[in-house]
Formats: sequence, C-alpha cells, structure tokens
Amino acid sequence: QGQLVESGGDSVQAGGSLRLTCDASGYIYKRSCMGWFRQVPGKAREAVAIIDRDGTTTYPDSTKGRFSISQDNAKTMLWLQMNNLKPEDTAMYYCAAAANLGDTKSFIETMIDRPDLGHWGQGTQVTVSS
Repeated sequence: QGQLVESGGDSVQAGGSLRLTCDASGYIYKRSCMGWFRQVPGKAREAVAIIDRDGTTTYPDSTKGRFSISQDNAKTMLWLQMNNLKPEDTAMYYCAAAANLGDTKSFIETMIDRPDLGHWGQGTQVTVSS
C-alpha cells in the first residue's frame, strides 16, 4: 500500500546532473503530497522539492533553480532532476508521500517531525565531489 522505491543516486562531480526516480506504483493514496527529502548523518532531514496534490511545486532556497520535481499523470512515478550539483548536495535522498497532512508547509513539517505518519522509500545516495 505504501511502497516507494528510489533509484538513480550516484557519485558525480560538482556542476554535474542527476535524475532520481521514485517508483510509486505500489502507493495507493493518489491524493497525496509527495516530495524528496535528504539527510546527512548527524543532521535533520530536509525537504528539497515538494509537489502537492494539485501539482504545485515548492522548493527551498537551497535547491530553487537547480532542482525540478515532476510526476506522471497517473502519479505512479516521481522524478527529481538535479542540475548544477554542489558538494553540499551530498546526502541520502528519500522519496516521501503522505495523505491528509494539509498543505505543503504542514506536509513538510509533519514529515520531518513525525516521519512515522508518512511513507518513505529506502533512500538513494547522492555524492558530489568538488
């Protein structure tokens, strides 16, 4: 019911690009916010790109203009295109989804503070070298 499977993580040099894929075909809650989060050991998980139930996208300042989130019409696939990667983008990247957590701001806050209320993939590692 809540399976999310990420792929596409890799090691790249600064300035390079990667495209992460989240297979959400096993996720049945189609009216959900979905997004990509990342985490570095010892630091809190942070949102890097969110797409809400109506398709509106949101990015923090750290990824705006460089990252792009998209999904297919059936909402079975979620992608994160990452361009002009920087060493500080190095992290484990997670696909996440949740229904009924309110608007984008509420979704982000809840997924960070109460990750047990949503669904997560296993993560895919992105490493950017300088």
